[in-house]
Amino acid sequence: MFTGIVSEVGYISNIKKNDNSDLIIEISINHHNLLPTLKIGCSISCNGICLTLTEKKIIKDKLIASFQASKETQNKTTISYWKLNQAINIEFSLKIGDEIGGHMVLGHIDTIVKVINITQIDESWVFTFELPINVAKHIATKGSITINGTSLTVNNIDNDTFSVNIIPHTYQNTNFNEIKVNDMVNIEIDMISRYLERLITNNE
Repeated sequence: MFTGIVSEVGYISNIKKNDNSDLIIEISINHHNLLPTLKIGCSISCNGICLTLTEKKIIKDKLIASFQASKETQNKTTISYWKLNQAINIEFSLKIGDEIGGHMVLGHIDTIVKVINITQIDESWVFTFELPINVAKHIATKGSITINGTSLTVNNIDNDTFSVNIIPHTYQNTNFNEIKVNDMVNIEIDMISRYLERLITNNE
């Protein structure tokens, strides 16, 4: 379980496929002091994708965290687009007693969408994304949404797009400062909406 508050920004230091065509990904994180707190098998959100830590090591004072992504994960997320040196939003799993600064996030990606437009207004940035038909009913103005693992509020919805506002702190402390028009991002809808749909569907 996560909250959509990015803890660190890591960078992909290695990416390859194994014999089963699973992706093996290594992400470099500057704070090597995190090593003792991370256990093999723990869940870490990487651009909003809940991945299992399979290996950890220190190289040149940097923590190198390794993950394995199955074909299913490759098909349902942006992970197949990832490249060397790409910035990745990192969030470590929620612990009992931690502050829920964003909203409850599972790390289960619902779909990927394209960035349509980026406009700077004063000190903030408005990011506009395509509105996918399969999750459109779950995206509401002033509702919560997770984009690349970041908990955000939906500002506006049109017929085929929706937008969010990125304040300077979020822009500087996530990979939103590296996202460009036509890039693909991971989307997770609000958990409450997900379960409400299930409840309503079962009662019809």
